Amino acid sequence: MRYKNIILEKRGAISIIILDHPPANAWDLLSIEEFEQVIDVVENDRDTRVVILTGAGDTYFSAGFDVKDVDNVSVISPKARALWIRIDRFPKPVVAVINGYALGGGLELAMSCHFRFMVNTPKASIGLTELNFGIIPGWGGTQRLPRIVGRAKALDMIIFSKTLNALEALDIGLVDQVFAPEKLMDNALAFAQKLAERPPIAVSCVLKAMAAGKYEGMDKGIEVEAEGSTCVRDSKDRKEGFKAFLEKRTPEFKGE
Repeated sequence: MRYKNIILEKRGAISIIILDHPPANAWDLLSIEEFEQVIDVVENDRDTRVVILTGAGDTYFSAGFDVKDVDNVSVISPKARALWIRIDRFPKPVVAVINGYALGGGLELAMSCHFRFMVNTPKASIGLTELNFGIIPGWGGTQRLPRIVGRAKALDMIIFSKTLNALEALDIGLVDQVFAPEKLMDNALAFAQKLAERPPIAVSCVLKAMAAGKYEGMDKGIEVEAEGSTCVRDSKDRKEGFKAFLEKRTPEFKGE
């Protein structure tokens, strides 16, 4: 499915969302609105078990806010902030495939994803560089970066607008794996396929419980975990999992 600035591809149980807004895959109002539509589609698509987010081309994942659309900033920023939270709390695994620069809101989106793979090239770098313009990260960066890399490192990166290459990002845990350009998407798809083979209901329950604990505290997280335990107990996937174990075979989970 093709929108103006977003491409949606399906590969079996994997939906690939590609931001295609040259030259830097920056977020203007149309891109944000189309992204919201696509997120609705993949969330409600029962056949989609895993989502990959990436940028078109081989230079930018996303450069963040599109300064050419500054007249709409009062609409774009609240929408982006809410959508990034939605990705953070998405009931299906989301893998960011960082194929180039991820700056400002682009990195904030990648940090909202459950997993992050990054291309290892001399030009690819990531960072929250907003203070270079006299502004601050406004789409969740001040909250997510310290949770991932620690308070001191996050402050150093944000206040001094530091960027990291792939290996530096991997070293501090900001990305999970790095690959050469020709191997990046193949490895991301292979990983996504493994995710897709896991029991969808159970995966969703784990994601919801973790998100509840992150946003609403441990007590709420444990409550949602308990609800998830009840949910999977009565599922066909649970029966299939136990049956496959006894029969010494690989389970085939249907999401039922």
